[in-house]
Amino acid sequence: MDDRIIKLIGEEALDKIKNTSVLLIGVGGVGGFILENLVRSGFTNITIVDGDVVETSNLNRQIISNAHNIGDKKVFVARDRAISINPNIQIQVIDKFLLFNDIDDNFVKSYDYIIDACDTVSVKIALIRVAKQSKKRIISCMGTANRMNPGLLKIKKLKDTFNDPLAKVLRHELRSDKDCLNTYVLCSEENPLKQRELGTLAMVPMAAASLICYKVIDDVIQ
Repeated sequence: MDDRIIKLIGEEALDKIKNTSVLLIGVGGVGGFILENLVRSGFTNITIVDGDVVETSNLNRQIISNAHNIGDKKVFVARDRAISINPNIQIQVIDKFLLFNDIDDNFVKSYDYIIDACDTVSVKIALIRVAKQSKKRIISCMGTANRMNPGLLKIKKLKDTFNDPLAKVLRHELRSDKDCLNTYVLCSEENPLKQRELGTLAMVPMAAASLICYKVIDDVIQ
């Protein structure tokens, strides 16, 4: 698997990737595709956090889901998929829905890079604050539901986001902290469709995950 990666970025860059410890919160729509990209890109030290189970409603967009694992814990399904791709990977699982008071310096101290793909606003805010305090690199995913155009997904600083209701909430809550507002996020510049319930097609979270992984790899190999 390493051959094709080395041909693109070189052995030294791949070594940097392998030596980077990643904390991934959420392995659902976006998070599952992030994990897939990380593993196939050479990351070998990953911790995944999620307390959810695979549901039938996940089948249209979550790469870890299939007709045979409905009801199974997402973290264990995701772990097994990662190991099936690279049996030598060191992947740890935390089977838990994180709360904001779970997030402190001690929680993040073992990781070089934090990827937030969770849905809980208070946890997103806490992760950004603690990451900045602990001088940890972090990228946070904003909303991808009710969007159709993956071409309007962007990586930008939180302070520069627009057309994203979730990002708006984070901007407001973090408005007094310039460092937090400079956090890189994945967001969509597309106005979300006005639906009563959230809907998603796989292409949007898939593209979001690819952009996030590009940002992580670019940061790591510099």
